[in-house]
Amino acid sequence: MKKKVAFVLGMTGQDGPYLSKLLLEKDYKVYGLVKRYSNPNLDNLKYLDIDDSVDLITGDITDDSCLNHLLKSIKPDEYYNLAAQSFVGASWDLNKTTSEVNAFGTLNSLNAIKLHNPNTRYYQAGTSELYGNADSSIQDESTPFKPRSPYAVSKLYAHWMTVNFRESFSIHASNGILFNHESPIRGKEFVTRKITDGVAQIKCGKADKIILGNLDAKRDWGFAGDYVEAMWLMLQQDDPDDYVVSTGVQNSIRDLLDIAFDAAEIKDWAGYVETAPAFKRPAELHSLCGNNSKAKNILGWQPKTSFKELVHMMVKEDIKRYSK
Repeated sequence: MKKKVAFVLGMTGQDGPYLSKLLLEKDYKVYGLVKRYSNPNLDNLKYLDIDDSVDLITGDITDDSCLNHLLKSIKPDEYYNLAAQSFVGASWDLNKTTSEVNAFGTLNSLNAIKLHNPNTRYYQAGTSELYGNADSSIQDESTPFKPRSPYAVSKLYAHWMTVNFRESFSIHASNGILFNHESPIRGKEFVTRKITDGVAQIKCGKADKIILGNLDAKRDWGFAGDYVEAMWLMLQQDDPDDYVVSTGVQNSIRDLLDIAFDAAEIKDWAGYVETAPAFKRPAELHSLCGNNSKAKNILGWQPKTSFKELVHMMVKEDIKRYSK
């Protein structure tokens, strides 16, 4: 039986490697797109021990001719667009780059599928940042979007372009509105990993403080290894649709600090943490929490890893890195 072919964009980030590992376990042939660098960073693929199992292709999502060529040559059964300028804070200074990658990269992807392989099933990586400071305390697929950053605005374009290609050209295209999801390979610029890495450095005597922004911000955090399964499940459905992927449980930055320092057996984190205005967003999101009922009922998906288990996992791995 011929293997299914998957094309995964965003291979040097967090989700691409976890998704690729899942697809390889399901016996897919996996191609991954990486940007042209003299020495691309494949550490996350190596961490999951799949760097020799994925066929990496050099390309650029902002180059439509590149994607047209790749769609014609690879002819993927499934296309996962996880490529993005995904750091919200940087999107204010890199608003043009953020738009070109997140918005127009999505348009290039959908056009390539429409022109060259319309039977390819398409997954678009969305985000809870679309909701901004929503009026409702719990957000689901019907909650109005109120983006509050260039990153969120670019993702809003991607979301609606995916819906429009689905409705206009009958492409099997689904949006995953994923709430915050983390792992030991999360970038250190993100607050979760900044904290677990900082705690590990303090534990190993390599630092004495962590400098953060708003400690009262609340998020719905899950494990990236769980969330990529929801991505795959969306493309196995007869009909494409949009799904919130979340835990339904909310925690604050203070909760994260409590658990992270406890995992390292360090008491009273207040003496190790400082706040600085430079790390606060121009437009802060105060509270996000997702209703995952649709994903549970239709996809049969639910998170397996608790917030405490996730943070302990991340702290343990960061301590291991500094202990070598």
